[in-house]
Amino acid sequence: MTAAFDRRAHPDGAAFSEWVAADGWKLRRFHWPAGAGPAARGTLLFAGGRGDFIEKYLEAMAHWRGRGWSVAGFDWRGQGASRGGSAGAHLDSLDPLVDDLTAIVDDLEAERPAPVVLVGHSMGGHVALRALVEQRVRPAAAVLVAPMLMINAAPLPPWAASWTASLLANFGWRRQPVWRTPPPGSSLPASRQAFLTSCPERYADELWWWEREPGFNVGAPSWGWLDAAFRSCAGLTGERLRTVETPILLLGTETDRLVSAAAIRRVAAALPRARLRMFENAGHELLREADPVRLEALAEIGAFLDEFAGT
Repeated sequence: MTAAFDRRAHPDGAAFSEWVAADGWKLRRFHWPAGAGPAARGTLLFAGGRGDFIEKYLEAMAHWRGRGWSVAGFDWRGQGASRGGSAGAHLDSLDPLVDDLTAIVDDLEAERPAPVVLVGHSMGGHVALRALVEQRVRPAAAVLVAPMLMINAAPLPPWAASWTASLLANFGWRRQPVWRTPPPGSSLPASRQAFLTSCPERYADELWWWEREPGFNVGAPSWGWLDAAFRSCAGLTGERLRTVETPILLLGTETDRLVSAAAIRRVAAALPRARLRMFENAGHELLREADPVRLEALAEIGAFLDEFAGT
């Protein structure tokens, strides 16, 4: 019987390193070479969402490594251990994130086993699609998990939420948080777990890492970040999406309270080589959901990569 994976420890054989972006920002990188077992498949780069850090997705990375992939990851600038003296609550533009991802992919293609595939969650899925649309990366395949293709601002329609974010950002609130973050040690709203995952154990893992590394909790986004995100989503037009030749799998959930399910369906319909799987009742973090959902999502990803990035 296979031993349960320890989600609260760095795995043996994994290496952390420092990667310096073109503007000098230092990012923490992660590399976990494929182990003994299945034949080596290539390199899978995982890009998490806003507020994520490498440790949140060690379990998913272990799954892919167990299927022959050399797995890589990183903390976005301003997040995890890539804070650079500031928190990731504020960005004026998502362009630096696209630049970072592009350069990391270029380095992986030069350093690690081919082919390279991309898996991006939430904001990471958005940035990955931006890089694809802009013809800056050409992975063998890409998977977008609950991608941020439009923010779910219900009950406000997207245009009204975007207008509000732009107004407040441009009239002095650019660096102000969108909502008040509870002070350390305070209980979080029960709705937070409900939005993210129905699995209390995996939800508790994130809080455990926060206690160990308080800086991993970046708090609420700023109005400037929200404005930047709406502007970046608006740039993913049908005309631009139709130019993407990479095979892409999109996974989403109809009940997602953080990103728009309708936008995921719209983008999937516009991409020439896209497949779409929508889950009926799951939280935003599909790869950290209860096992019935999580394992089904991983199986979808595995079958897709077998077809489009097989050896």
